[in-house]
Amino acid sequence: MTASEPPSAPPDELPEAVAVSRSPISLVWLIPLLALLIGGWLAYRAYTERGPTIRIEFKTAAGLEAGKTKVKFKDVAIGKVTAIGLRRDLQKVLVTAELIAGAERYLKGETRFWVVRPRITPSRVLGLDTLLSGAYIAIDPAREGEPQTQFVGLDEPPLFTTSEPGKRFVLRSTTLGSLNIGSPVYYRQVPVGQVVDFQLDADGKAISIGLFIPDPDDRLVSTHTRFWNASGIDFKVNADGLSLDTQSMVSVLLGGVAFDTPAALADAATPAPTGQHFSLYAGREAAFEKSYTQRKRFLLFFDGSVRGLGVGAPVLLRGIEVGRVLEIQLEFDLNAFAFRIPVLIEIEPQRVRFIGGAYEEVEKTNPLRQLVAQGLRAQLKSGSLLTGQLYIELDFFTDQPTAEVETQDGYPVIPSVASAPLEEITNQVAALMDTLNALPLREIGKDLRDTVEGAKKIATSKALLRSIAGIESTLGQLNATTRDLNRKVIPQLGAALEQIRAVLESADDLVATDSALYLELKRMLRELSAAARSIRGMADYLERHPEALLKGKRGSR
Repeated sequence: MTASEPPSAPPDELPEAVAVSRSPISLVWLIPLLALLIGGWLAYRAYTERGPTIRIEFKTAAGLEAGKTKVKFKDVAIGKVTAIGLRRDLQKVLVTAELIAGAERYLKGETRFWVVRPRITPSRVLGLDTLLSGAYIAIDPAREGEPQTQFVGLDEPPLFTTSEPGKRFVLRSTTLGSLNIGSPVYYRQVPVGQVVDFQLDADGKAISIGLFIPDPDDRLVSTHTRFWNASGIDFKVNADGLSLDTQSMVSVLLGGVAFDTPAALADAATPAPTGQHFSLYAGREAAFEKSYTQRKRFLLFFDGSVRGLGVGAPVLLRGIEVGRVLEIQLEFDLNAFAFRIPVLIEIEPQRVRFIGGAYEEVEKTNPLRQLVAQGLRAQLKSGSLLTGQLYIELDFFTDQPTAEVETQDGYPVIPSVASAPLEEITNQVAALMDTLNALPLREIGKDLRDTVEGAKKIATSKALLRSIAGIESTLGQLNATTRDLNRKVIPQLGAALEQIRAVLESADDLVATDSALYLELKRMLRELSAAARSIRGMADYLERHPEALLKGKRGSR
């Protein structure tokens, strides 16, 4: 259409737009919604399955690393260290760790943590496997107690865990001695447990020593069991002489505790419950010493020297021990202007068996006054010539003047008599001489003299001299024969060996693979093999055609 042409008329009907209604929710939105639901489910599951987060205080973080160090129980990883920081006072290290789900059941007040790293102690070697794998945090879970997420780590690994069957006992002692953590516990010289800890009381008067004895050896401990210190070497010098006692070389170096139950109390004993307290005695003798509830104290006075008498020395009544010495002092009496030595002793009346009544009835009659009136006196005596130790002997001296029982400082005084150490030593020496005199010394000397004379006759006899001369001649001949062998036979033997070696070398040359003889023998063996095959073939043919011997082979003329 050109510009001069008029415009065409509009069409009679125009198209109309049709509005189509669509759903307000598009299927495209389902994809992010589904992703949101899956992400929420994963987040919820991760949150619900997430284990507890705990904090542990250690003195040092040596060997620990956030994101790598694991928390293990029986070598099974149950968590991982997530962060390591310092406490505000900079005294300790705070280690944050995340554990697996379900571990919160064992996070109680008694749960213990410690770092496993290589340790070498006098009693054991630990953690050598961590030299390659690295340090890790070990856990000793507990089932009882209040839930807890804050813990203080142990400086040293415990000697036993709560999962190990056994019992823990506590010993009470005034001194620790040579004991230390890890010291062995012995039963009849067999190690059955260990010392696990010790703690000084708040007042500083006693020490509590913890022991652990695993099952089944814990059944050996009963309510009447006695424990004693078996550390080192028990070397004792007393009025009875020298005594030496020890358990083993381990106890000598590391210390140790021993225990046993007295035979008299074993039948009535019951197994001791865990945590029971026992007294720790200084030695086996003190542990098994019978204890008495009744004790009476008396005072003795001596004018002479008491050198050799010490605290704990025995008090004997006609050779039977009835008490011991408690205290020894030195006093100066201004009225008499002289020195005297008061000795306080303790007597246990229950050591004496009363016949015809009880001790309480006898005590009402003031028996000490009657005994002193009958001549009861105290005297110092020597217990051993070797050690010089003294003891107190109570005995009756009828030749002494009558004496009265006095009281001083609240203690009854038993009169004493002068000791006779020289006379006692003389008696002991006389007893020793009597023992020597009882020996047949003359017969022993005569037999010894006869033996020496017989040996002398044998040594100087002509037969022995002739035998020695013959032996010398034989040795001379043997030396001459040896020289001839060295000078004549051995050189000839060497030449013969050289000749044999040359013959062997020639034989080796003859049988060598490249020798002429070897090649000729090989060719001859091949020809013999061919001839043998020909003979075998002819024999087979004749066996099939025996007429060939007369007619010849078929086909041949």
